[in-house]
Amino acid sequence: LSDTMEEGVIVGWEKKVGDAIEPGDILAEIETDKATMEFESVFEGTLLHIEVHEGAVPINGVIAVIGEEGEDWKTQLNQATSGETATATAPEFTQAAQAPAGPVADKSEEVAVASESRIKASPLARSMAKEAGVALSEISGSGDNGRIVKKDVEAHLEKGHAPTPAPAQIEKAQKVPAPMVNPVAGLASEAWEEIPVSQMRKTIARRLSESKFGAPHFYLTMEIDMGSATKWRKQINEVSPVKISFNDLIVKACAVALRLHPVINSSWMGDKIYKHNHVHIGVAVAVDDGLLVPVVKHTDIKSLSQINTEVREMADRAKSKKLQPEEMQGNTFTVSNLGMFGIEEFTAIINPPDSCILAVGGIVKKPVYDENGDLVPAHRMKVTLSCDHRVVDGASGARFLQSLKEILENPIRLLV
Repeated sequence: LSDTMEEGVIVGWEKKVGDAIEPGDILAEIETDKATMEFESVFEGTLLHIEVHEGAVPINGVIAVIGEEGEDWKTQLNQATSGETATATAPEFTQAAQAPAGPVADKSEEVAVASESRIKASPLARSMAKEAGVALSEISGSGDNGRIVKKDVEAHLEKGHAPTPAPAQIEKAQKVPAPMVNPVAGLASEAWEEIPVSQMRKTIARRLSESKFGAPHFYLTMEIDMGSATKWRKQINEVSPVKISFNDLIVKACAVALRLHPVINSSWMGDKIYKHNHVHIGVAVAVDDGLLVPVVKHTDIKSLSQINTEVREMADRAKSKKLQPEEMQGNTFTVSNLGMFGIEEFTAIINPPDSCILAVGGIVKKPVYDENGDLVPAHRMKVTLSCDHRVVDGASGARFLQSLKEILENPIRLLV
C-alpha cells in the first residue's frame, strides 16, 4: 500500500469469515507507514479464514484465505506459513532454552516462555498481554481455532484477573533502576514511559537517516524583507474569498524561482541526475506520529488560492491519516515552515528524491537601517536552503535564494 512500507498493522476487518467477496470489496483497514488505508480485495470467492485479526504483519505475510466453500484451505495455508512459523518461533524458543540459570530464570520458566510462544495469538494481543503481565495460557481465545485476539485480552483484564509476571518481565523489572527519592523533598526524581514506535516513525527514522548520512548536505541562509509581502497579502485577503497565508506566498515564490533555476529542481539517481521539467512542491505537515509531506502538483502554474485550498485540504486529511500514498509522491522540492511556532531559523534534512529543501522561519518585526541610514521598523524572515552537494553547488543554491528574495520582496512578480 506504500512504496516504503516493510510491514503493515491491521486495524480491523470489514468482512467476517463466511462472507462472499467480490473484487473491489473492502476487506480491512491497514495502517501503513504513512496513512490508514482501506484494503481492497482483487479476488472473488468466500472469506474462509482470517489469519491475523489485528496487529503487525510483514510484507508478503498471509492475512486471510479467500476461496470456494468446502475447499481444503488448511493444507495450503500450512504450506504457505510453515516457513514463517519456523522462523518466528525457533529463535524465541532457542533463546529461552539457552537462557542462563539464576535467581529469575530457571528450567520451569524457560518451558513457560517456550509454551507462550506456541499459543496462537495475534501480535497485538500478545503485546497487550505482555505489557499487562498476563500469561497467554490464562486467556481464552475467541478467534479461529482458539486464537487470542485483542478483545480476549481486554475481557480477561476486565474480569480482574491478577497478572502473572513472565520471566522476561521480572528480569526487565530488575534491570530498571528504582526511582531515586530526594530525602528533603520526598519526591521521585527518575521515571520514564516506554512508547512503542509507530510505523510512520520507523519510516521517518530510516528515510531521514539515509538522506542525512547518504547525501552530503550543506546549508545556505538568507534574510528576506517581508514588508511588501505583508502589505500585499493584506490587500489580497481584503477581496479574496480564500485567505492567503504567508506559506502560500512562499510556496508559490519557490515554484517561480525553481523555473529560473532548474538545477535546484533536480534529483540524484546514482549514475544520473533527473532535471525535472515539472514543479511539484512538497509541503511538510506535522501530525501526531511525525511528519507527512503532501505534494502540490504543478505548483508553478497554480494560483495562490488553488495552492491554499490544496494544502489545507491535504493537511487535514494527513492529520486524520486519510492521505493517499500517491498524494505524497512525485515531489521535486520541499518547503518546511516552522515560523508559526515562533522558530526564527533552523535547518531541515533533505526529503528524497529532492536535492534541496527550504526551511522557513517566522517573520520577525525588528529595527533595521534603511538606505538613508535611518533606523526603521521592518519585517524580516530567515530561510535556509539545505542542498545535496552531489547535485547542487554553493553558487547555484545562492542564486536560487537571490531569486526567491527578489520575488518575495517584490511579490507583484508572482502575477507576471
